[in-house]
Amino acid sequence: MNTRWQGWRNASGNAAATGWIELSHRLHADLARIPLFDKPDIRRRMSMPQDPFNLTEIHMVCHFGTHVDAPIHFIPDGPAMHEIALDRLCGTGVVWRIECEPYGVIDADAFECARPVVQPGDIVLLDTGWAQHVESERYGEHPCLSVAAAQWLVDHDVKLLGVDVMTPDLAVNRRPPGFDWPVHHVLLSRGVLIAENLTNLSSLAGQRIEVMFLALNIEGADGAPARVVARRATAASAE
Repeated sequence: MNTRWQGWRNASGNAAATGWIELSHRLHADLARIPLFDKPDIRRRMSMPQDPFNLTEIHMVCHFGTHVDAPIHFIPDGPAMHEIALDRLCGTGVVWRIECEPYGVIDADAFECARPVVQPGDIVLLDTGWAQHVESERYGEHPCLSVAAAQWLVDHDVKLLGVDVMTPDLAVNRRPPGFDWPVHHVLLSRGVLIAENLTNLSSLAGQRIEVMFLALNIEGADGAPARVVARRATAASAE
């Protein structure tokens, strides 16, 4: 059957109509990754017209691209992805723009000064501007959080931290022998989820937001790829 594409039905085709902004990177095999991880294999297994339909196959770690870390990633008795309640993956929060130098350290003082003020149960997204480097080697020179900053988030009842870098811990090429991912341990042990490799945060910086981390529900997984979308919070949702 030679069926042709006829377009979307009942859709404006204008993202501004809903206000939702894409915060996740488009997956492709050459997207920046932690050097520890193998390069993913994303390929078309079947292709039209020689096959009756198109079929894509993906082989990759769960921590490639924009993704969410489950507590079990570093906490052996912590919840896996399928055990995370949906309300931990969506809700209201804030986007904070924090200017950083290469390999800079974000300390708790930066959070004290950040606006809007965080509220208990919020999601916090950090816009360091590093997403613009995702296609270059400089992406690996990203800033990180101090342990004190991670503890600040715990103390202020944040439920999820999202960052526009590979990891909120020290950059891989700066890690000393015996490095133990202290920021991950502080956050995940206290139920603060971590989302990494976000993008497109600049237009939401300094705003309260509504955000959804649409992570795959993978049984037993220590993390999952996620499509992340956010928009400015309405007056009702911000209360």
